[in-house]
Amino acid sequence: MSQKCKTPLGLAVLLSGGGRTLENLAGHIAQGQLDAVIRVVISSRPEAYELQRAAKLAIPRHVVARKAHGDVAAHSAAVFEILRRFEVDLVCQAGWLSMLRIPDDFLGRIINIHPALLPSFGGTGMYGAHVHEAVLAAGCKVSGVTVHFADQTYDTGPIILQRCCPVREDDTPETLAARVFEQECIAYPEAIGLIAAGRVKVEDGRTRILSE
Repeated sequence: MSQKCKTPLGLAVLLSGGGRTLENLAGHIAQGQLDAVIRVVISSRPEAYELQRAAKLAIPRHVVARKAHGDVAAHSAAVFEILRRFEVDLVCQAGWLSMLRIPDDFLGRIINIHPALLPSFGGTGMYGAHVHEAVLAAGCKVSGVTVHFADQTYDTGPIILQRCCPVREDDTPETLAARVFEQECIAYPEAIGLIAAGRVKVEDGRTRILSE
């Protein structure tokens, strides 16, 4: 994706948990720091708190529960039917925990943020506290976040950008998670802005950030 997108960029946010990333993106938009509009929020869990956050922000919201669909293909089809209906330009996964089978018309239009420096500490089962526990167990001195394009497997798509933070000797998974989230609040809006400006180009499975 290197062509400059229409603005404001129409976003969808896919979530399964607390929704702090949704609030972060909405805040950047409200402050004029991100030329985008969140057109729809989709949750894979009906009890997820982000649905309440979306309601407070007056954003259309839908629940597409994994257990309500027979398999990954059926669940994915239901998600993409909603995304097409809202004519979104870019899909932002933010703690979305279900595998998606991405159809051709959405390839290169879905991004994810992972709470570690990929390709380390990614893959099946590596989400939330599990990631931070693994980072600490490995004795890493730095951690951070990775924004990448989503593909048909977990955490393997082309990396758009990364931001680092230190791992301290007395860190717990909770304290490390808080420091990583500070970087997420910067990295995700930055990546979306680069895509909107047409500055992200994928070549041979790697991304190039084009000059302004």
